[in-house]
Amino acid sequence: MMDNKHKRDFYLIQTQENKLSVRELRKQIERCVYERTLSNKTLEIQESIGTTITKYNPADVVKDPYIVDFLGIPENQHIEESELENRLILHLEKFLMELGHGFMFVGRQKRITINNTHYYVDLVFYNKILRCYVLIELKTRKLQIEDGGQVNTYLNYYKTEINDEFDNPPIGIILCAEKDEIAAEYILSGFENNVFASKYITVLPDKHQLEEQVKFALEHNENEKKNIESYR
Repeated sequence: MMDNKHKRDFYLIQTQENKLSVRELRKQIERCVYERTLSNKTLEIQESIGTTITKYNPADVVKDPYIVDFLGIPENQHIEESELENRLILHLEKFLMELGHGFMFVGRQKRITINNTHYYVDLVFYNKILRCYVLIELKTRKLQIEDGGQVNTYLNYYKTEINDEFDNPPIGIILCAEKDEIAAEYILSGFENNVFASKYITVLPDKHQLEEQVKFALEHNENEKKNIESYR
């Protein structure tokens, strides 16, 4: 039994909207989907006429971290980006489940050409809930300044050359081995496009640590609301 009402409501929404089986629901709880979503400080749970609803936005599909324990990579072992990509493709079904509801695989190493120069997007998905492409760039190192600009360039290309009239603007995820939260805010802010950075981890995380992150995120959101109200 869950004592946390927000947590119960979250999994209730997940079960109803994604038509989860009991086995799938238990798997989500075991993999701390609630904690990882809330730690990203994006999910808004509202109550409307007694019914709990979810307000979706591009950030809602992004988790931090992503758990890829199914890849068989020992903790703290460095691998090349090409090896990480190969393993993700080999375990594509499990990776799709980790990404979440609504994701469809489009391709790997998708070529884009800008002024006769070829570039390659590591992994491309489409999210049918948000009706947008999701570009994932793999980095088996710490997030760096140039990563944000790289993914933003890819998003500009997809928005201009690939999107059709029914698609929403694409979003980008830099899946990296490590990131500094403060540096990430400077690296990713200011873009017109939605660019996110998330860590990947090869073992299940410490649940207590994730719960502490959720507590911090909720307190942070509450303080932001109070600050906004104070200016009104």
